[in-house]
This record gives sequence, structure tokens and C-alpha cells, in this order.
Amino acid sequence: MNLTSSLPPADGETGVSAARRVYGLLRQRIVDMSMLPGTRIVEKELADELGTSRTPVHEAVQRLAEEGLIEVLPRVGTFVARIPLDSLEEAMLVRCALETAIIEKATERATPEGIASLRAILAAQAECIERNDIRGFHRTDENFHAALAELSGYPGVWPMILQAKTQMDRYRQLTLPLAGRMSDVMAEHSDVVEAVASGDPQHAVAAMRSHLDHVLPVLEITRKLRPEYFMPHLAVKPKR
Repeated sequence: MNLTSSLPPADGETGVSAARRVYGLLRQRIVDMSMLPGTRIVEKELADELGTSRTPVHEAVQRLAEEGLIEVLPRVGTFVARIPLDSLEEAMLVRCALETAIIEKATERATPEGIASLRAILAAQAECIERNDIRGFHRTDENFHAALAELSGYPGVWPMILQAKTQMDRYRQLTLPLAGRMSDVMAEHSDVVEAVASGDPQHAVAAMRSHLDHVLPVLEITRKLRPEYFMPHLAVKPKR
């Protein structure tokens, strides 16, 4: 697990900045699936590799455990957490509510420059598909939705969506490699842009809802391919 190539030099680093650096790196690697669910985390090895003491690593691990990205099992070990299926459905509920509100405002406030910016992102996505650049495609996907929030006049909503969809982003790293998936997403994005450009908020909301409705249906396919990456639904005990 070689992570040091992504890190800036740690010379003169304070304990607080070291913990922030380690946290940011580990979180990024977990979310982009460079560190797969079930990967064992050994704090001493990480500290040696990252050129820091164990304290910043321990603090980062505890923070990520609170976010549900790391699982600490007493007397067993520390591992990258599996993706909880229940969280995916909750995340989509939150995301759909916020993004449909954003797209309505974006359509009402859209400018020619804003539409041109969205189309430029679509062009970048097409280039990623041509190169089969999955991570680049994911970055442009994030840029697309962030640009819609900016266009809506409520850019602060996008960080809220990012926080809500952390587990969803891990799952999506598994779906984008599926045959035709990136092309399908780009086609859905194109429909959203044309709806925004039309100036019809209801049409735009419908296009966004259709786009988001296509996220979870491929879950069953992904779960069958990599069942070890997922945490099953929690059973609900019947009331007595």
C-alpha cells in the first residue's frame, strides 16, 4: 500500500497539519477505491510509510471510523469498511431532493455562459470516455454537478451533497467500468443540459430525476460481482 507518492514533504509539519494530511489522503484513497473494502490498516506501517508518528495516523483513522469509512474491530484489527447498502439508499434520497431543487433554480437563472460551461464539461467527459479514463470521468461528473449548483446561485449546497454521497461515490467507482455505463451517464447529462437550456424548470427537474434514478438499479449487478465489498441491509426486527 504505497501512498507516499501522493504526499507533499512532511518537513516542519505540526501534529494538526500531519493529521489533516493523513486524513485527507486516506479518505481520498478509500472513496476512490484505491484502498478496497476489507483492506487491513496497520497504523505503525502507515506512519512509517508516510513519514510521521503514529498519533496523526491514529487520529485520522478514528475520524474516518466516525464517518463510517473505517471499521475498528477490537482484538481483530482495523479495516477499510465495506459499503453499507442502507447508506446508499439514504444518500440517494438526500441527493435527489437537493439536486432537483438545484436544477430548478439553475434553469430559472441559466445564462448563455453557464450553458456553454456545462457543454464544455460534456466535451471533457467525451474525451474521458474515449481514453477509458474512469477516474477522469468521475472528476468531470463532479464538475458537472458542481457547475449546476453554481449556476443555481446556491453553490454551498454542493458540499452538502458531497458529504451525503460519500458511500455512493465508492459504489460508483465500481459501476463506471461496466460496459456502456459512462456513455449512458454522459447521455443523461446531455439531456439535463438541453433541458436547462430550454428554460423549462419542470423539464429540467424530470431530466435530473431520470438521471439519478439510473444510479441504484445497477447496484444488484455490482453487488453480485463483488459481494465482499458490501455490507448487507440491516434486518429490521418486527415490533412485538
